[in-house]
Amino acid sequence: MAKTAEMMPPMGGFSFDLCKRNAMLVQKGLKQPSYLKTGTTIVGLIFQDGVILGADTRATEGPIVADKNCEKIHYMAPNIYCCGAGTAADTEAVTDMVSSQLKLHRFHTGRESRVVTALTLLKSHLFSYQGHVSAALVLGGVDVTGPHLHTIYPHGSTDTLPFATMGSGSLAAMSVFESNFREGLSKDEGIKLVADAICSGIFNDLGSGSNVDICVITKEGKEYLRNYLTPNPRTYISEKGYSFSKKTEVLLTKITPLKELVEVIEGGDTMEE
Repeated sequence: MAKTAEMMPPMGGFSFDLCKRNAMLVQKGLKQPSYLKTGTTIVGLIFQDGVILGADTRATEGPIVADKNCEKIHYMAPNIYCCGAGTAADTEAVTDMVSSQLKLHRFHTGRESRVVTALTLLKSHLFSYQGHVSAALVLGGVDVTGPHLHTIYPHGSTDTLPFATMGSGSLAAMSVFESNFREGLSKDEGIKLVADAICSGIFNDLGSGSNVDICVITKEGKEYLRNYLTPNPRTYISEKGYSFSKKTEVLLTKITPLKELVEVIEGGDTMEE
């Protein structure tokens, strides 16, 4: 009678089995997945009266600029806003979902939403999808406990910082923050620093571009500065204009109503069951 092989515990150390498998799949023609660029510069900082958030306005589809003036600063609550980088549909859906939950929570409790509540809802949702929801967020707001600024990564990990950057232009923006940030900035100083950080991402990162949006949140309320700066205006327009080739000509524009094609009979016997 053959003796069955006993299950042995795996040996310690590194296992390169998957590396060999991946190399074999590449030889057979399988294309390895490539990394995805977020194509965004979003930033935030805490100043003496509250929080300032900033974002560029370029939306990309790979190498194509899909939208030159999109909005990346999303409403969460009257005192909380959130910048989104990553897949536009994911950032929009996640922030809208949590914004709805915060509104229901305000109706239930009769109190102003807290930033930590929004943070917990966002990180729990993203963690449950293990990074497959491509949303990298900078969350900022002011509540009864003061100003707060958090970063939320697609896998659900979070940081709490006095200034933060995310997106493909984050390194350029962070260099501006690390050089010029100090505690106790005034409102005007904070807005200028955020605008400079976004501009550094616009001019040093191909995935970021167009204009600068800024949102200032204080205890008194929020101030949304849409297109605060437009550093990339359109400077060239052809004197001859632009001509487009004719491809399809409209031959018939007559519209025939459906009533003329269908005979409708009022009443009649009901169908037998």
